[in-house]
Amino acid sequence: MFAFLFPSINPVFFSVGPIEIRWYALAYLAGFLGGWWLCMKLARLNPKGKPTAKDYDDFLTWAVLGTILGGRLGYVLFYQFDYYMAQPLEALQVWHGGMSFHGGMLGVIGAALVFTARRKIPFFAFTDVLAVVTPIGLGLGRLANFVNGELFGRVTEAPWGVVFPHGGDLPRHPSQLYEAGLEGAILLSVMLLLAWNPKMRAREGLLSGAFLMFYAAFRFGVEFFREPDAQLGFLFAGATMGQLLCVPMFLFGAYVIVRALRHKGKA
Repeated sequence: MFAFLFPSINPVFFSVGPIEIRWYALAYLAGFLGGWWLCMKLARLNPKGKPTAKDYDDFLTWAVLGTILGGRLGYVLFYQFDYYMAQPLEALQVWHGGMSFHGGMLGVIGAALVFTARRKIPFFAFTDVLAVVTPIGLGLGRLANFVNGELFGRVTEAPWGVVFPHGGDLPRHPSQLYEAGLEGAILLSVMLLLAWNPKMRAREGLLSGAFLMFYAAFRFGVEFFREPDAQLGFLFAGATMGQLLCVPMFLFGAYVIVRALRHKGKA
């Protein structure tokens, strides 16, 4: 059976004494900066003037906090609840790893709810732009997962299987790369095509709903190739936790799109 050996990539980009800068941290940084830059561009396409580029500039700190706090809390609640209830102080040690996209998304949504309410900005008009730029961070984050040799796929006989350092001796699907392509590059392309259409942008919430549905569909599909979390395994009807979390996400996205189509500019 042919397989690729995992490339020898140091997860630490560089270190100075006890200080280490990891590829994963750089992926987060590049994702936020890339998202911020694209938000500035997209905000100028808004003919109503709200939300403005300055609004997104000011929201950057909120987005960072929402992503990190929500991502960590989501991981604790969805993936290792019993463990962290027994050792609650370890939940604060984010440098040991453990982040959930669904939790991070909820954290950013919560931050956006407060931010838009304080500035009297239409919520879905604001999140539509965030939805377009989010795949930048998603794609980079999955590439960083591959560099770390984590969140690998199930055993495969495919010729592109990879033997991961912590995945045993058998080749596995490089599911991190599948996700980087689907949830990153392809989803970003789809969202940009939709965002550049004035009719799509005019229906507040349409882009937000499209992101939720496309991401949920892509993630649900890739989970068939990804090794389930060891502490959880397969859950209801043989589904993984990632798949179960995608179901309400997909349904809510569909609801947001229907509402946007029925209430043009009033979602």
